[in-house]
Amino acid sequence: MKRSMLSVLLTGLAGVAFAQTPYPTIGSIERLDPKLDALIAKDAPMEVLASGFVWSEGPVWVKEGGYLLFSDVPQNTVYKWTEKDGCLPFIKPSGYTGVGHYSDEPGSNGLAVDGKGRLISAEHGDRRVSALVLGGASGGKKTLADHYKGKRFNSPNDVAPHSNGSVYFTDPPYGLPNREKDTKARELDVFGVYRVEPDGNVTLLINDLTRPNGIAFSPDEKTMYIAQSDPQKPYIMAYPVQADGTVGKGRIFYDASEGIKQKLPGLPDGLKVDKAGNVWSSGPGGILIVAPDRADGPGKLLGRIRTGVATANCAFGNDGSTLYITADMYLIRIKTLTRGF
Repeated sequence: MKRSMLSVLLTGLAGVAFAQTPYPTIGSIERLDPKLDALIAKDAPMEVLASGFVWSEGPVWVKEGGYLLFSDVPQNTVYKWTEKDGCLPFIKPSGYTGVGHYSDEPGSNGLAVDGKGRLISAEHGDRRVSALVLGGASGGKKTLADHYKGKRFNSPNDVAPHSNGSVYFTDPPYGLPNREKDTKARELDVFGVYRVEPDGNVTLLINDLTRPNGIAFSPDEKTMYIAQSDPQKPYIMAYPVQADGTVGKGRIFYDASEGIKQKLPGLPDGLKVDKAGNVWSSGPGGILIVAPDRADGPGKLLGRIRTGVATANCAFGNDGSTLYITADMYLIRIKTLTRGF
């Protein structure tokens, strides 16, 4: 779609003039609680930085270099975005290095940068979690984990590095050729949440979720959040992180069922946490902003960043106050009044 055509379409959605911003705008902010005003300015535009992707996912800001990376899962590609050069392919193939067609979602999904400056990727087609040194010669990717007790993962979906050097990740079936019904390719009988330690040891932490997807830690790393993309159980779960790195019993932090009843597009998917502990999660309607009401209770929905399309993920970037959003075919940006963790 040409920019002129896109800008006309998106201006209609946003209700503002295209001339007010160098980028087309999209969507709206739904404010359900006055506390949201301290997180997003009332006149903050949602800018479309790029479009035309099949399914954009897994954004991560690379501080050393000042650029954004994100996945197009069906296209088996990681893209790099900068203000100067726009969007350019960065890694291809990003998640499947085999021959021929594997599945409809073969590429990398969730991306993160760990404490060593490595790009950590959840790779669907190669069914692994990998690490790539950024900013210099690295000798290629290193496999951090590709199996549990001799059985290959389904399709690692999202990753969250911990300050102790471990990497936590989710493993739903979305990248398998026939997803959960794939009796030929599927080797594990659970859709688990795992931890790979610096020495390569892999531990299964959670085995009772139906579709674990996005993963993130609270600022103090004492809580791990998991978004479940199951329309029957569309929950954001919260788990206490124990001293040994395992997790305790989970609780429902937020139930997105009401948004599904309203037929809003999307499910709980990728999520991030800001410095105050608010959870910014994709879900029905766009990005949900959920504040922790009390330490051991459910969160409170403050509002939505309504993109108008099914939304996959988000990440804070620049100085920490810019939220980048991957939503269907779009890469979107909005300034916030908070900073990401």
